[in-house]
Amino acid sequence: MAVPLTSRPIRLDDISRAIDGRVVGSSDATVSGISSLAEAGPEDLGYVASDRYIKAAIDSQAAALIVRREIPELSRPQILATNPAYAFARIAEMFFVAPFQSRGVSEQIARGEGVVIGEQASIWPFVTLGDQAYIGARVTLYPGVFIGDDAVIGDDSVLYPNVTVRERCRIGSRVIIHSGTVIGSDGFGYVQHEGRHQKIPQLGIVCIEDDVELGANVTVDRATFGQTVIKRGTKVDNLVQVAHNVSIGEHSILVAQVGIAGSTRLGHHVIVGGQAGLADHLEIGDQVMIAARSGVNRSLTGNQIVSGAPVMPHEVAMKAMAVIPRLPELRRQVRELELRVQALEGIRTKVKVKKKK
Repeated sequence: MAVPLTSRPIRLDDISRAIDGRVVGSSDATVSGISSLAEAGPEDLGYVASDRYIKAAIDSQAAALIVRREIPELSRPQILATNPAYAFARIAEMFFVAPFQSRGVSEQIARGEGVVIGEQASIWPFVTLGDQAYIGARVTLYPGVFIGDDAVIGDDSVLYPNVTVRERCRIGSRVIIHSGTVIGSDGFGYVQHEGRHQKIPQLGIVCIEDDVELGANVTVDRATFGQTVIKRGTKVDNLVQVAHNVSIGEHSILVAQVGIAGSTRLGHHVIVGGQAGLADHLEIGDQVMIAARSGVNRSLTGNQIVSGAPVMPHEVAMKAMAVIPRLPELRRQVRELELRVQALEGIRTKVKVKKKK
């Protein structure tokens, strides 16, 4: 159950107005928290994403529910919203997330020369700020954050403990970076000469645009030259590797353990499922969906769904997967057919010999 920010319960009509919804039932009913259907208590607000969850809603103890359409089977108040999941997220943000409060700048930080810190920043102890680092207004830096020389952190961004932003990298506004993520480590660039691997200096930067969120232990390598770019609105799950000179388009989704090799470019609204791997120097078109554990070894035009390794159209991959469990049986059938053909050919040969005689 969510803990309310005030001791005053929240009326459903107040919630409805905030999301441009409509209350069915008692509009003066109140809730004090929000929760999933399974875990909701008698003072909580839940939501029904689609008709498949109606039974779960009936069994839930939630005091009220956000729904796409009125559900007669529910005897509790309902708030009608076009997209219940989106409405629920907005309600959580508006009513149950603590407003920003600046805690100021701790005295226990390492601060280089020429550092600029915007108004109402919250910088916890044991943060390191390199020379000429720029920290925007209302930025929150938790303990253990390292900001390199000449790096920029935009307004209202939050960097959780032990995030590293290396020298000259750029972080936009309202960016969220979770613990352990490293921005701007060297790209994996080497040239072999006389049996040895000569390092290629990685002279570029990383640019993270506005409204991006990066999960825990994400690594985004700096470009060899130029920029590695994650464009605005993109969301990246935990343990994702983004190599040097990669460009990820606006509002894309990368699920956990995705790996993208150097200089590959993704369009906007691309979705990459967990553990998928993308080879280097590829062009992935807009609105492509790549299924989990896919191996992408070629460029893809936009607006398609692909899966498999190597990657292929999703419907083809599903047919191929359906055949795999039958391969031992098919192998046996093919072997039997081969033996039958050999036997028939043997009989045919004997008949030809007899006719010649």
